[in-house]
Parts: sequence; C-alpha cells; structure tokens
Amino acid sequence: MKGRSAGGAGERSAISRCIIVICLFSFAVGMFFMNRYWTVPESNGQIISQQRKEQELQIISEGRTTKKKITDDDKGDVNNVIGEVSKTHKAIQSLDNTISTLQMELAGTRSKEQGIKPDGSSSSTNETPDQQPKKKAFVVIGVNTAFSSRKRRDSIRETWMPQGERLEQLEQEKGIVVRFMIGHSATSNSILDRAIDAEEAHHNDFLRLEHVEGYHELSAKTKIFFTTAVAMWDAEFYVKVDDDVHVNLGMLAATLARHRSNPRAYIGCMKSGPVLSSKNVKYHEPEYWKFGEEGNKYFRHATGQIYAISKELAMYISINHPILHKYANEDVSLGAWFIGLDAQHIDERSMCCGTPPDCEWKAQAGNVCVASFDWSCSGICRSVERMKDVHSKCGEGDGVIWNAIF
Repeated sequence: MKGRSAGGAGERSAISRCIIVICLFSFAVGMFFMNRYWTVPESNGQIISQQRKEQELQIISEGRTTKKKITDDDKGDVNNVIGEVSKTHKAIQSLDNTISTLQMELAGTRSKEQGIKPDGSSSSTNETPDQQPKKKAFVVIGVNTAFSSRKRRDSIRETWMPQGERLEQLEQEKGIVVRFMIGHSATSNSILDRAIDAEEAHHNDFLRLEHVEGYHELSAKTKIFFTTAVAMWDAEFYVKVDDDVHVNLGMLAATLARHRSNPRAYIGCMKSGPVLSSKNVKYHEPEYWKFGEEGNKYFRHATGQIYAISKELAMYISINHPILHKYANEDVSLGAWFIGLDAQHIDERSMCCGTPPDCEWKAQAGNVCVASFDWSCSGICRSVERMKDVHSKCGEGDGVIWNAIF
C-alpha cells in the first residue's frame, strides 16, 4: 500500500510538471503568433502609406510636367483665351450701356405718360395735348439769354449763328439746332414777355421755357432747359452757352463727334475753384459748409460759359430734375449732379480760348477754337461792341460748318 501510494504521488507530480510545461509552451506559442499578427498590419500600413506617397509624388511630378508643357508650347492658346475674355468683357460693358440708356428712355416715357411737366409738377393726361414725335438731331445748343440782352442776341445773329432759312437748313442738313433759351417774367403777359414774343415772331430762334427769369435762378433754368430740350429733340449731345461767348459751330460739332462712343460724356473746361463763404463776394456760396472746412475747393466741374453733355446725362437730368439740388452757382450745380455718376469728365481746353490775340494766334496755327471769351468778364468783355471783331479774327469761316462731315 505504501508502494502504491508513493508511486501514485510520483505520477501526480510528473503529470503536474507536464501540465506546467505544456502551459508555458502554449503561452510561448501564443505570444509568438500574437506578435506576428500585430506586426503584419503595421507593416502593411507602412507599405500602403509609402505607396500613397509615391503616387502623390508621381502626380505632382506629372502636374509640373504638364504645366511646363502648357507654358512652353501653348502660350499662343492662352493669349487667345485672354483676348476672347477681353472681348467678352467689352461686349458686356457695351450691353450694360445700352441697357442703361433703354432704362432711362423708359423712365422718360413713363414720366410723359404720367403728365410730368418740365418744372416738376404733374398734370392729368386730359390736360396735356398730344405731343409731336421728337425730332432727331446731332446737337441741341441752348444760348442762355435774358430779357435785357437784346443787343447781345443781335450781335450773335450777325456773327456765328445763322438766321432765317439758313438756321432751318442747319438743323435739317447737319442736325445742329441753335436756340436762344429764355423763360418768362413773374407777371403774366408783361411788357417783357410781349417784347420776346415780337422778337420771336421776327427771328423764330427762341426756346421758351416754363421758368421765371432771375439771376439767382440759373441752376433751375439749366435743369428746365435740358428737360425741355430732351422732350423736344432726340439728340446725341446738348450744349449750354452764354450769350456773350463766341462759338465756332463747325469746330464744336467736330469736337463732339469725337466723343460719340461715350454715352456719359461731360465736356468743357474743367476747373476746381475755391468755395467762397464770404457774403460780400460775387460768387458767394451760402451752403459753403457742405464742402468741408473753410478754404476748401469745389469738386471738378466745367466752367459755366459753355459745356456739352451727352444724351444719357441730359436724360438723367430730365428724369430726376425734381430732386436735383441747386447750389448758388449754376456750373457747380451741374457738376454736383454728375459727381456721383459714372460720367467721364472731358477737359476740352479749346472751349475756353481767350479773345484776340489768343484765339487769333491759335487759328493761324491751325488750332481753331471751339469757343472764345475773357475770364475776367466771365464772357467777352463788352461783347456787343467786340463780337464782330472776335468773329472776324477767330472765326472758322462761314463755309466750314456747311462742308463739315461728322
């Protein structure tokens, strides 16, 4: 019994050792396989990452090669594309200008249908007579005049402004309309109004405005002139000139013709004078405070003796005249109306030549002036007496306007 017991104990001890060995062996084998499984995916990830990097480098390399080929071989094609883009941009700009013009014409037509008068008031359509279709013209020239300026008007009629049948011929053949523009007196049917009626019956060269004449109302008169002119004539340009300025119509027409492609041309002798706050000076500006600190200058604008604006700008005034602000000085007012628009300010120095010998020397050199006056007088000094002399020395010749092609 003792022998069996001893033998049994030995067998159990041997079995235990075998089990321990087997467990250790199994653990070792398990660790070996676990390390192998953990390592392989990591190695595969590194391989995949390396492959991705190689592919990216290949793509970048191919992109650089392609870019180099385009730069070296296809410069002509790129330039052609840029040229086409530029043409498209210009076409879009032209279309935008056309749309803008059509919108302004539509607004003008609506104003007429609603019975808007030149002075900004409205009337019913029953009170408004049937309007004649607008006449086509190249340029409408309004000569600003006053009741007391009969002699000035006669001096112009005797020099640069055709009369009678020649005035009508100028309009029909050349599309150039010239009229003295004047309003009416504060008193209905006064002696002043009757004098203008008689003068109009004799010369037929007036444009009567719904406006009460007055020196301090020039800004309002300018608005009404453009509004009335746009309603009567479909012109490419509209010009305002004072009745003490000499004008060469042929040179004026030729100068305007050069700017036909600009739908918003503002043409004249551009200036920027000081804002005068003192009440004791001629061109005092009561609203001087709007232009900043004392001593500031006005924005750029054309001098008031003569200037021209294109059709679109004239229509802008016609449509918006009830809300356009009037400053003390007419030329400043006009510049203010355009300062916020996409208008092209064209500084045309031939529109502000001096009187002889200045314009005479320029004419002899072949540079005939559009207009001549004296800055010291804001017009031709003693224009009634001197207009003929200026015309004889600085005029372009009576035949120029009839032979001009524009």
